[in-house]
Amino acid sequence: MTRINFDLQQLQGFVAVAERGSFRAAADHINLSAPALSRRIDKLETILGARLFHRTTRDVELTPLGRVFLERARAALDDLEAAMLGISDIAAHRGGRVTVACVPSAALYFLPSVISSFSRNYPGIRVRVVDESMNQVLQSVLSGDADFGIGFMNALMPEIAFEAIHNDPFVLAMPRSHPLAGRKSVNWADVEKESLIAVARSSGNRQLLDDALTKAGLNLSFAFEVSHVATLLGMVEAGLGLAAVPRMALSTTHATLVGLPLRQPQTVRRVGLLRRHGLKLRPAAEMFHQHLRTALKTRKPAAGDPT
Repeated sequence: MTRINFDLQQLQGFVAVAERGSFRAAADHINLSAPALSRRIDKLETILGARLFHRTTRDVELTPLGRVFLERARAALDDLEAAMLGISDIAAHRGGRVTVACVPSAALYFLPSVISSFSRNYPGIRVRVVDESMNQVLQSVLSGDADFGIGFMNALMPEIAFEAIHNDPFVLAMPRSHPLAGRKSVNWADVEKESLIAVARSSGNRQLLDDALTKAGLNLSFAFEVSHVATLLGMVEAGLGLAAVPRMALSTTHATLVGLPLRQPQTVRRVGLLRRHGLKLRPAAEMFHQHLRTALKTRKPAAGDPT
């Protein structure tokens, strides 16, 4: 068996460059000169017999092999950290890292407060959030790029374990000055003549809405389509129309917008945690996973939301 003879500093340097996309920024982070860091990476590539980065005068980008090696290097560093601290001791030392793939509507208002409370308890655990579409969340979980995901599933997948935890109904987002804003709820039939904005048909949220409206015999037209919920809410704020969004995506204390429960039909997505079947999470990821479960389960529904 061939012995691979690289050291911990080379792995740490490689991860620092990959995460910052810059030799200079990575060198500053680990208190090393850029030329010395470059030599470490050169030696690591020589040992592995493969290029880990594409380098230009301006950019540093991981090669396909580099992306594969990055996740393995991160896992190796985390495992080493756990071994040094001792598994029984890791909670006390609060060390490690976790990568979470999350749909943007959950990342927008729900996730920051959860990360804030988690970081107060475990300041040494580094949390990396990858906010992406539902399809991309699934791919990140399947590929191992993310330890686990936060999202919803329109159909079950044999490779993914999905634990549905929270009911997230769709609401109609509108300016607080809109004539309908004083109502407790609104029916879809009431807004047929309004200017409506929607996310693109490729979005999982849009597919849920289209299915519900089709079953109800409604055929609404949308004046605008966008790719992201954050853009959608920005257009509503600008007065370009109204939009159906998940309750989780719109803060109940938003300064200029209000979200009214939508009826006839009412559409609810089930938000939960996704992980690969049979995957054992590393200690830091397991701790954040449990923290999220608790936060989702104890999240209070807004008035008029289903329980």
